[in-house]
Amino acid sequence: MTKLDPTEVIDKVRQLHRTAADKSCLARYHEGVRLLRRAVGLLDSIYPVPDEHYTEWLVVRIRVSSLLAALSSEISGDVGAGLAALDDVRLLTGAVDDLVLKAELNGALDHNYAAKLTTVGRNEDSLKYFDLSLEHQEYRLQHGAAPESRMEAFTQTLTMRASSHTRLGNVQQARADLTRSLELAEKYELRAQAADIHRNLGTLALRTGDVPEALRLFEVSERSYRALGRDAPPWLWLEQAQALLAAGLADEAGAHLDGHMAVMADQDSVTRDLGFVELHRASAALLSDDLDLARQMAAAARRRMLKVGCKTCVANATIVGLQADTREALRTGEFAAALPGRALRAADKMPVPRLADQAATARMLAVRLDIRRGNLKRAVETLDKVPRPGQLTPIDYRMLRRLCRAELAVAQGNRAKALTEIRSGLTELDAVRDRMGGLDLVSGTALHGQELADLAVKLVLERNDARRLFVWLERTRAQTYRYEPLSAGTDPELAARVAEVRGLGQAIQEAQHDGHPIAGLRAKYNERLREAQRLGWHTGRWGRPRPVAGLNEVADRLGDRAMVSFAASGDELVAVVVAGGECRLVRLGSAEAAAESARVLNVDLDALAPDNLPERLAEVVMVSARKQADKLDAQLIRPLAELFGGRELVIVPTGPLYAVPWGVLPGLRGRPTVVAPSATAWLAAELTKSPRARKIVLVRGPGLAGARGELEKLTTHYRTATTMTGAKATVKSVLRAMDGAKLAHFAAHGAHEPENALFSRLELADGALFGHEMAGLRQPPRQVVFAACELALNRIRPGDEALGFASALLASGSRTVIAPLSRVGDLASAAAMDDYYRALAARDSPALALADAIAVDPFRRPFVCLGSG
Repeated sequence: MTKLDPTEVIDKVRQLHRTAADKSCLARYHEGVRLLRRAVGLLDSIYPVPDEHYTEWLVVRIRVSSLLAALSSEISGDVGAGLAALDDVRLLTGAVDDLVLKAELNGALDHNYAAKLTTVGRNEDSLKYFDLSLEHQEYRLQHGAAPESRMEAFTQTLTMRASSHTRLGNVQQARADLTRSLELAEKYELRAQAADIHRNLGTLALRTGDVPEALRLFEVSERSYRALGRDAPPWLWLEQAQALLAAGLADEAGAHLDGHMAVMADQDSVTRDLGFVELHRASAALLSDDLDLARQMAAAARRRMLKVGCKTCVANATIVGLQADTREALRTGEFAAALPGRALRAADKMPVPRLADQAATARMLAVRLDIRRGNLKRAVETLDKVPRPGQLTPIDYRMLRRLCRAELAVAQGNRAKALTEIRSGLTELDAVRDRMGGLDLVSGTALHGQELADLAVKLVLERNDARRLFVWLERTRAQTYRYEPLSAGTDPELAARVAEVRGLGQAIQEAQHDGHPIAGLRAKYNERLREAQRLGWHTGRWGRPRPVAGLNEVADRLGDRAMVSFAASGDELVAVVVAGGECRLVRLGSAEAAAESARVLNVDLDALAPDNLPERLAEVVMVSARKQADKLDAQLIRPLAELFGGRELVIVPTGPLYAVPWGVLPGLRGRPTVVAPSATAWLAAELTKSPRARKIVLVRGPGLAGARGELEKLTTHYRTATTMTGAKATVKSVLRAMDGAKLAHFAAHGAHEPENALFSRLELADGALFGHEMAGLRQPPRQVVFAACELALNRIRPGDEALGFASALLASGSRTVIAPLSRVGDLASAAAMDDYYRALAARDSPALALADAIAVDPFRRPFVCLGSG
């Protein structure tokens, strides 16, 4: 039998080890294990080895065995077996005489040992081994040759130690490790490590509540991976989802995770990595109120994590399942006796301090259930075991604790204490909102305080106290509009990405016109749209929050006008009417019935929009539209008519009522009416001090039959106006002209995008002008008029946070926006605008002028005046 050459075998084993390590980086653990077992076989085939090769053979054996132990436990999920195998390998290092080499091997071994401990949540234990690893590596760097060759391993250990510090809330230590690691990675051009470090810095920012900075760092990390030709690791996807959940963007987080689910299912690491995805998907479903999906995902994640042995993950999955069951019980009123006991038993099984937050959450769920079942004694005892939140405690924990304390106070008959708890909770939420970036994040944050806000409204309604209800409505809704706009312009990178989306949109239209396939273009369009949306999450910044408007200052500013602020509690719709210095509360019946009438009316108005609609069809649709308008008028306006009399109105809608074109309702026909997201937003618009701008901008987009004549008529009203038509009406030139204008008028097609409201669009000569770009104007026009399309529509998030094309302008500082709430025919729009500007010249009031213009043909002119009139 031919004797194998030890040198050749050892070289071959080194090659197999390197390849296996590469496979592990790609989470292809099964392939790595096969390669390593082959390497072990080769090493065994030359044992015993000659003395001159023994040290070399031993070192390779240690490295192969260490990696094999780590990968095998990844596949099996048996972390205990992995740690035991690493302990066996540790015994081999005692036979290595070279101190520098021994330090290098022990450094790698301790790193792997610490990494295994982190996978099961033993972060405090992991720090000891990370410290030992770094001590060994520091010795190797100081005393060994070519220290730069070991810098990659050193930065990896620093980064992983920082992760353990982050999980334990040791912010300063984590930041110090990451800062040092990034400096070394950039100095030695370790680009992959730099990408990892940016991801970890994002995780730290997320833990400290800086969601925009976290999303920015995650974006930098993802781009760095792409530049290296590598896919981003699963952890990055999960952390991006966590950031979105922290901002209340549950739907966006769910879509983000769904997009990666199939990819991860194809990987060898299905047990652990897919379990993490399922766990985060369960949390997103819970925030979106999809309880069935939340239970399904939580149960799947729990099964996987039991196999892995990650107690933290099992606890988190258990909590999501309990939250879904608790929410359903609260909704249905069926409080099974076993459910609070189940929550308490789950809490008792969660070891402290490692799972202290999870145990406390389980206890808080039990508290809410016991309160409903009348078991107040146990509720009090259980709540006393819930610790006060710390500096890094997530906002959901804080809000849940406040909610428990408020609900307990209600059950004990102390409504004043309950409202104090709610007020404190909303103040904590304000501090989170103040650190958000783009409008998406600012508006989404309200989701975390929704139950507190609902409870406040319910408590005040029970007292029939109109004045207090007004105050609480202003405190709990449309907080996005409290922020002073900053003249920061549009981020260059976001502008470039939006321009790419615009170009792809044009390419799709051209391909459709020519009959060419568009699937590839559509996929690229959607990808760039997602990238632009993500950039918008962290590039927008807002100024100081304004104080919530007080009832007296609103009443003073209203003067002879009246304000009607709608609100819903459960299925009860109410209105608070402020008129003549008085504040009255009126109950208006079913909120669901009003919402359905508003929805059907909007559908009917869309159907009436075409200029050449057949007469018989128009008659049928008109009958339905009049019926819905009468129903809404009977429910919403007639019961209030005596309170506001003949006054001009400011209407603050709620939920689906944002879609009501108020001038269509018989009781408001011809009445000047302004729509605002809150009294605070209306007052801010009223008090806006705009420069004495004189510039008028008139814009005509492509494809509008009546727009040519419309703009020609407008030039008779505004002879010095800047008119932009045809090829001149490009996005860039229009934005430049709009900045600082007194009035900007658009005769152009557009569309509201309910799932991506800030990418609602207006069609110009070179493609779409998006809401994101309007929000980036340094000084938006004092008044903006959209003569066509449906750009007054909004996506309504919890807390009546309205998000859309027009609302982006209002939030950015425009005083008034005139726009339709449904589709409008080209000819009807042109006629309405001619009437509007004729009246505006005489009255100099947008609300008065629009009321006159709408009254001529209200069902084909569903315009609203937004902001201030």
